[in-house]
Amino acid sequence: MSHEPPNDCPPARGDSTRAVHGAGAAQNPYGSVTTPIIQSATFTFASTADLIAYLKRKAAGGAVDYEEYARFGSPTVDAVEKKLAALEGGDDALLYPSGMAALTSVLLTILRPETHVIITDDCYRHTLEFCLNFLRKYQIETTVVPFNDMAALEAAVIPKKTRLVISESPTNPYLRVADLDALVRTAKKHRLLTLIDSTFATPINQRPLAFGIDFVVHSATKYLAGHNDLLAGVVIGRKDRIAALRDSRLLLGGIVDPQPAYLLERGMKTVALRVAQHNASAQRIAEHLEGHPAVERVWYPGLPSHPDHAIAEAQMRGFGGVVTFELRGSLDATAGFIDRLTIPHLAASLGGVESLIQQPAIMSHFDKSPEERAALGIKDNLVRFSVGIEDADDLIADLDAALEPLRAARSIPS
Repeated sequence: MSHEPPNDCPPARGDSTRAVHGAGAAQNPYGSVTTPIIQSATFTFASTADLIAYLKRKAAGGAVDYEEYARFGSPTVDAVEKKLAALEGGDDALLYPSGMAALTSVLLTILRPETHVIITDDCYRHTLEFCLNFLRKYQIETTVVPFNDMAALEAAVIPKKTRLVISESPTNPYLRVADLDALVRTAKKHRLLTLIDSTFATPINQRPLAFGIDFVVHSATKYLAGHNDLLAGVVIGRKDRIAALRDSRLLLGGIVDPQPAYLLERGMKTVALRVAQHNASAQRIAEHLEGHPAVERVWYPGLPSHPDHAIAEAQMRGFGGVVTFELRGSLDATAGFIDRLTIPHLAASLGGVESLIQQPAIMSHFDKSPEERAALGIKDNLVRFSVGIEDADDLIADLDAALEPLRAARSIPS
C-alpha cells in the first residue's frame, strides 16, 4: 500500500519547511513575517454592496478573506489550520480549544442515535469515558475491543449500526502502536469510518491519513505547541468531512481565540527539530532503563522488547518522546523515586520542552481503588516519563541518582 499524501496536497517538502511555511507563504496586509494576531470578535464591511458580494461568494462556496464574526473563524486561526493540514498531509484542518473538544466534536457530528462505535481498549481514559457514558445518553452504543485485534473488531461490528472505529497510536501510557494498514482494511471491508488520536506520534513520526484513516486528532497542547503554555486541539482530514465539522463547530461554539492560535503556530515552527531531539533522547533513556537493575520493564516502541516494535518500525519515522517503565518497588517506593528527581517536573501532560514525569496510579487514577487500577492495567510501580529537550546525559544521570536507593535496598550490584 502507498502511504503518500493525497494528490491534491501541497508539493512534498521537508517537515521543517512545512512547519514554518505550510502550503506557502502566509499573506497579510501588513507584510509581517509572523501571522498577525487579529484580536477582533467581529469584522467590518466598507458598504452594503461589499457585504452582499461577500455573502454571495460564501454561499457559492468561494474563498473569502475573512468571516463576518469570529465564531465562524478568524484570519489568525485560519492561517494555523492551513499549516496544520499541510504538516499532516490532509486537505483541511479545524482547530478547537482542546484535544477533547476536537475528538468529542467529531463524534457529536458524525454519530446519530441508534448508531454504534467501536473503540480499542488502550485509549485515553477520558475518551473511553465519553464513549461509554456520555454517548449512551444519546442512544449511541460503544463496544471496547482489544488493541490490534482485528478479529475482535470484526466480531464487534453491528450491521447497519456500526459507524466508526476509534483508536490511538501510540497509546497512553503503554505506547501501543496500531497496525494502521490492518485497521483501515478491516474498517473499509465494513464501510466504517476511522479515527486515530495521533497526539503521541505527531505528524513528524507518523501520518495516519496516508494509510487511509479518515480523521486524525491531536491534542495540540502537547508536541505541536511544545511549550506547555496553551490548550488546543485539531482534527485533520478530507475537505468534505472537515466542512461538516466546520458547520457543527459554528453551532457548538468550540472556537479557538487568536492568541493561543498564534502561540500554537509559533510552537509548530520548531516541531520537527524538537521531535528529533525527543526521539533521540527517549531512545537512549529507554535503552538505559531497560538495562538498569531497579527497573522491571520498559515500554517504548523503539525497543525490540515492545510488543508492537515491528509495527512501529514499519510505519513510524521515530518512536516519540514518552518512555513508560515499571520499577522494582511499591507505590510508595515509586513515589519516592519521582520525588528524588531534580530535572523533570512532577506534572500531567507531555510533549513540551521541559521533561515531565508522573505516576499514573496517583496522578491520573487516584480516584480508583487498587483493584480498579489493576483491572485497567495501571500498576502501582508504573512511571510515565515525557522526555523534554534537555541533554540526555543530564536526564540519565538524574534518573540513575533517583534509582540508586531502589537498587541499594534490593542489594542489587550496580
